[in-house]
Amino acid sequence: MPTAAKCRGEPIATIHATAPIRICDIGGWTDTWFARWGKVFNIAVRPLVAVRIDVYPPRSRQARVVLDVQNYAARYAPALDGSAWKPHPLLEAALHEIRPPDDVDIEVTIRSDAPAGASTGTSAAVVVAMLGGLNRLAQGHRTIQEIASTAHVVEAVRLGRQCGIQDQICSAFGGANFIEMTEYPRAVVSQLTLTDRVRRELQRRLALIYLGRPHRSSTVHGKVWENLERAGPDCPQLTALRAAAQAARDALLSGDFDALGSAMRDNTAAQSELHAELVHEDARRVFEIAAAHGAAGWKVNGAGGDGGSMTLLSGADPASKRAMLRAIIEENPALVPLPIRFSREGLRAWWAVGRSRDSQRSTRPAGSGQTRPAARLSRTSPQTTP
Repeated sequence: MPTAAKCRGEPIATIHATAPIRICDIGGWTDTWFARWGKVFNIAVRPLVAVRIDVYPPRSRQARVVLDVQNYAARYAPALDGSAWKPHPLLEAALHEIRPPDDVDIEVTIRSDAPAGASTGTSAAVVVAMLGGLNRLAQGHRTIQEIASTAHVVEAVRLGRQCGIQDQICSAFGGANFIEMTEYPRAVVSQLTLTDRVRRELQRRLALIYLGRPHRSSTVHGKVWENLERAGPDCPQLTALRAAAQAARDALLSGDFDALGSAMRDNTAAQSELHAELVHEDARRVFEIAAAHGAAGWKVNGAGGDGGSMTLLSGADPASKRAMLRAIIEENPALVPLPIRFSREGLRAWWAVGRSRDSQRSTRPAGSGQTRPAARLSRTSPQTTP
């Protein structure tokens, strides 16, 4: 006889998983296969990506797995064993990497308050959160390092996309990170220990500005990849980006926000050297306004190009930040300041309703929420050259 929960269509258990997005990725482009080795500084912030996995008895629903992608108003059953991807390949590929157990039906709901295509690593955060929830469902023991590595496998190996390793690491670990990629895709991740004063001041000064449209720069990015592959891993542009990342790390650890702003500006200049169109004219105008209001630094988020977002680091005067944001919106009403909060925590996953399938195990993913001053990240699947 079916249970009451099955008759009502209610889940017998629910898993929640969250992961932060990424801003201020200084040294980006050096965490790629063509850079071979790299150094990246980045910061994890809220809003969080949220994933909910509702668990049902087996064969109680029309499909064993349903995806509800709320930002796109898309709800559908993915082909778990098919070779053709449906509307959201990243989510479907994650289900292939950590397969749901055969003895349950599930519905996975995904939501993000960060705009799609904002160049804040949102897609990586979605995959990290989804893998964290699936790991909990499968009673797996993957650490946060392994979840980050698996998330990169989903995008780079299963889908064959060009991507670096830093976004997945930032979402999995949280906080402020310094990533040393020793040999693609292996890396040592150091979480920076910040005093309360530095953390509060960083929070007060940071601003995230969305350009009002997603980045659409595949052609430009393709040219950069080709140029860097020819130039080699030790070319001046990549060397400058690595140096900026190291300078940002040292600045934040010492609480020197002028030096942090300088590292952001140096990275922006080096990014422009890769290709002028990586820093869009709308972003350049925002930087001019920020400079006029005493901002310490500015940085195009992600790979750059047309659309996306930028990180600003305001000056010491709180009034100057408010005036800067007002002037930016008055100049271009299409620009959107996005509220952010520094996220000390990375991936979190927990059972919220009912009990886990093994009540003796922890209700958090292995490694979730732990402080790790240094950890080694290594791939769990062989790398295929993009």
